[in-house]
Amino acid sequence: MSRCWSVARGSHGRWLTGEAMRHHWLLLGACGWVLLILMFVSKFIGFRAVDDYGGRVGGQSWTVQGTKVVTPILFSKPVQPVPKPSDQPSAVPTVTDWQSVVESRLELLSNVCKNSSFTNTTHAAISKFVLDRIFVCDKHKILFCQTPKVGNTQWKKVLIVLNGAFPTVEEIPENLVHDHEKNGLPRLSSLAPQEITHRLNTYFKFFIVRDPFERLISAFKDKFVKNPRFEPWYKHDIAPAIIRKYRKIHRNGELAASGLHFEDFVRYLGDAEGRQRMDRQFGEHVIHWVTYAELCAPCEIHYSAVGHHETLEQDAAHILKATGIDRTVSYPAIPPGITRYNRTKVEQYFAGISRRDIRRLYARYQGDFQLFGYPSPDFLLD
Repeated sequence: MSRCWSVARGSHGRWLTGEAMRHHWLLLGACGWVLLILMFVSKFIGFRAVDDYGGRVGGQSWTVQGTKVVTPILFSKPVQPVPKPSDQPSAVPTVTDWQSVVESRLELLSNVCKNSSFTNTTHAAISKFVLDRIFVCDKHKILFCQTPKVGNTQWKKVLIVLNGAFPTVEEIPENLVHDHEKNGLPRLSSLAPQEITHRLNTYFKFFIVRDPFERLISAFKDKFVKNPRFEPWYKHDIAPAIIRKYRKIHRNGELAASGLHFEDFVRYLGDAEGRQRMDRQFGEHVIHWVTYAELCAPCEIHYSAVGHHETLEQDAAHILKATGIDRTVSYPAIPPGITRYNRTKVEQYFAGISRRDIRRLYARYQGDFQLFGYPSPDFLLD
């Protein structure tokens, strides 16, 4: 064996000494061990990857102390406890305590209605226009006044279910909800005067409100930007008419292409005199930005509850329970955060609009701010 290590022929016919050959084989051996270690490590890493994201393998747990273990996707996630109202960033009373909130709102409404200084913006006669806004559910003795852009579609679905047309709100086609000829929702205006008076005096009456300026932004986006329900008259009739009258610089040939700006919309809404003639021309399409006072006459009709869009979850639960329909129908699920007031959005929309135009706008909607306890938007007015 010693003679075997003494000499060896190289690949090119060279002769290597025994010592050089020894180093050569040691190097090859070391490389072999490295390859074996790398193969083992790669197998280990692959095993961990399957374990962390694809479920356990062979019931073993390959974890390293101090690292975060990812929940395997093959196992159901643990149910998270529902946070209590006190755990929320802005705590609100529970449903059982909500009656006191409703009563305080109605008390404020009554006090503002009695204040003669707000009469011009808070009082409205119980006209046919108002009666057209109120939907009737005789079976459960409910009257609901429609105030667009505050989640009214969902309340219409609730009433449609109560009237027996569909078993659940989820089964109601979207295009049927707003088809007042087919959705089976009678309006108060369709009844005789004596029947109207009886229902106003005895039925549970409610409507929903929202921060007035945020509601106007929602109406502008829905009718003039998104226009989701294929209502061409907003873009092709109403928008050009507003642009012609209230945009400082325009070209007739570019009215439809340029689109209505929020600044144009604000000028139109704040024009106390010039707007009225246009509103008569637009007809009932203006209900999406008509004041709550004009829509529902809250100083003349004694409502049982006034819900707020910002606390819709609590208000919906209270109204369902107060009317005794909580076991018959459910209010549709409310996406998280969708009802929260967004001051940043309001500031962005009103940025660049003159204080003069904003003050005129506020003068028109001041009654809505006062009647329902919404703070004056001083951050826009000052």
